Amino acid sequence: MEEKVVAVILVGGPTKGTRFRPLSFNTPKPLFPLAGQPMVHHPISACKRIPNLAQIFLVGFYEEREFALYVSSISNELKILEGRQPLGSAGGLYYFRDLIMEDDPSHIFLLNCDRAHRSYGGMGTLLVIKVSAESANQFGELITDTITKELLHYTEKPETFVSDLINCGVYVFTPEIFSSIQASLVNREDRDFVHLDQDILSPLAGKKQLYTYETMDFWEQIKTPGMSLKCSSLYLAWLRLTSPDLLASGNGSKNASIVGDVFIHPSVKVHPTAKIGPNVSISANVRIGAGVRLANCIILDDVEIQENALIMHAIIGGNHQ
Repeated sequence: MEEKVVAVILVGGPTKGTRFRPLSFNTPKPLFPLAGQPMVHHPISACKRIPNLAQIFLVGFYEEREFALYVSSISNELKILEGRQPLGSAGGLYYFRDLIMEDDPSHIFLLNCDRAHRSYGGMGTLLVIKVSAESANQFGELITDTITKELLHYTEKPETFVSDLINCGVYVFTPEIFSSIQASLVNREDRDFVHLDQDILSPLAGKKQLYTYETMDFWEQIKTPGMSLKCSSLYLAWLRLTSPDLLASGNGSKNASIVGDVFIHPSVKVHPTAKIGPNVSISANVRIGAGVRLANCIILDDVEIQENALIMHAIIGGNHQ
């Protein structure tokens, strides 16, 4: 019988992502555009390439209506599981365990390596990456066995340096993860709220249950608006390699002059004397006037950029002119 896999993407809720404000006041953070697509679209696209994928779940406590338009535009493989309150990264997973296990999956991808995971034989595998020693304490730091890749020690945002190897927030688990979450709930005052990192990963480290897979690809955390600019440029570069037809082109004769990687929504009106790029993403119904120069920026829906304006290293939105 063919094994089934499900993917769970944790999207948080309106009381989370406060460092992303004011951009998250009007648009839920997971729907903020990076390289012309909502932030959550990129992990969804990656999940769709997982062999034997049965279902993708978005778990959070946003109201379902906020995602309805986006969900209706992609596929019926995606389901939104709306929690009543914040439950923590593991608590939300556990709360919806019956729905997640409805298709009796053998493995659960969690995003907040499958081949490596199967060969390890443990309960879970973490995607990890090396970062500079100076920035490591902003993340969950970990120590692994250099031969077996077993997770030996895990600590979330330590005050002193532990390791330059950090947790990327992407996991593969077997269904046994629900038993570990259930065990962590015993003798707790808050019987629903469970952190995946402190309450699950740390206690299981060194017990031959968790392993790691180190990625050499790009990885970036998106906590602030400034970080979204860098991430958008990374995804634009990825489009150049995987889907170059989605990027804009123009030499300044009949169309605007395009420099480097640029995404322009089909509904955008651009004056041919404008110069755009590199690393620019322009959303729907934008109007760009004569002589405009754009570089390293994100332009949100319905913005009008008047003639001879210069915009660099910025995010412009809110129906501004």
